[in-house]
Amino acid sequence: MSKEITSRSADYSQWYNDLVIKGSLADYSAVRGCMVIKPYGFALWENMRDALDKMFKDTGHVNAYFPLFVPKSLFEAEEKNAEGFAKECAVVTHYRLKTDPAHKGKLMVDPEAKLEEELVVRPTSEAIIWNTYKGWIQSYRDLPILINQWANVVRWEMRTRLFLRTAEFLWQEGHTAHATAEEAVAETVQMLHVYADFVENWMALPVIKGVKSESERFAGAVDTYCIEALMQDGKALQAGTSHFLGQNFAKAFDVKFSDKSNKLDYVWATSWGVSTRLIGALVMAHSDDEGLILPPKIAPLQVVIVPIYKGDEQKAQIDIKALELVKKLKALGIRVKYDDNDNARPGWKFAEYEMKGVPVRVALGVRDLENNTVELARRDTREKQSVPVDGLAERIAGLLDEIQQAIYNKALAFRNERITEVNSWDEFKKVLEEKSGFIAAHWDGTAETEAAIKEATKATIRCIPLDAKQEDGVCVFSGKPSKQRVLFAQAY
Repeated sequence: MSKEITSRSADYSQWYNDLVIKGSLADYSAVRGCMVIKPYGFALWENMRDALDKMFKDTGHVNAYFPLFVPKSLFEAEEKNAEGFAKECAVVTHYRLKTDPAHKGKLMVDPEAKLEEELVVRPTSEAIIWNTYKGWIQSYRDLPILINQWANVVRWEMRTRLFLRTAEFLWQEGHTAHATAEEAVAETVQMLHVYADFVENWMALPVIKGVKSESERFAGAVDTYCIEALMQDGKALQAGTSHFLGQNFAKAFDVKFSDKSNKLDYVWATSWGVSTRLIGALVMAHSDDEGLILPPKIAPLQVVIVPIYKGDEQKAQIDIKALELVKKLKALGIRVKYDDNDNARPGWKFAEYEMKGVPVRVALGVRDLENNTVELARRDTREKQSVPVDGLAERIAGLLDEIQQAIYNKALAFRNERITEVNSWDEFKKVLEEKSGFIAAHWDGTAETEAAIKEATKATIRCIPLDAKQEDGVCVFSGKPSKQRVLFAQAY
């Protein structure tokens, strides 16, 4: 195990921070609670963003951009939404600085430059978007509106962790408008499945699709659908949400349309989003004590080639073979780097790319040239093998697919082993203490019981699974009747 990384067993939280920092994903910034996403981390986000963006467009959505600032009056117009985010809001009150006459050279807020109306830095964009939609929608012919926005948002978190919870983060937020409730619900469910498809097939992370309990819903939503993933420490992480907003925002901003019979009605709405928090999920779900493990589909680098040589003559021989392989791999659409930088030794490079989670490493030396072979190492299992140069590019392409599936299979097996059905309160507490993970238990459906369980154990209802079977039972806490099990877990 690398001496640079705290082990998961010793301190899981520090292990996570070590990987984010030493894996070159992000760094701390001079702004409290905010982070700097480093080039390697941003390349990872770009790959995730690009895959999602295509999925959005394939389902008929288009991108737009709305202002960062939301007039406070608009934000207040939807009471539930405003109340839900009020404690996390950053607010702009003035628009100018001036030199402080009492302290030469220092700046102060100019008291004469007070804004007529304070501006909320967007924690989410429903208010500004629905105020805009009012001018766009008059008739059923204007519907549906299927818009997504890639943006940053600010939520003034008191306790922050890189990627998982920061004051500013990057995300996408979809905001759609529909003529009927049925169409809006179908959109909400469709986007839930899009998220699940992405997280499972690109991030290699299995998820459970479900609906949030009333107390866990998005502020202003009628229903919140979610995907929940399990991290290696047994805690759950909400990986994405899709909200059926009903007519709440349309009523708050008076967004009406005339239907085909010329009758006026309020528009039906959805919103849905995922954020850079997914990078945190990726780190915690797959990585090990040696560094990051990144699924090939979204890894910034899929293959690195490291030459092993002595002197310029050997280097020149290796360059020819290495650059041939680079050309063939790029022709297959594979992201590859030939690291012939002579400032670091091969052993240092091996450790560095292992830390960064590059899925496949190719080592190429003079003896390999003589034997017409290379050493191929996979990051997920750390297996090494000597393989022929002939057909190597195709072999690597196949290996990347194999690694992608293997990472998913490992995470799925881990998740499935940690879904435990319990039928009593003692069982519930025992599993939480000894095994953690998801607990499938009957719940009486009341907010009071949900709150009591949370207070006693810090476990929350992660979701009511969409595929939950109907079965008679009794609530593990209250003993009252229940018709189905829900999933509890401690969570990030």
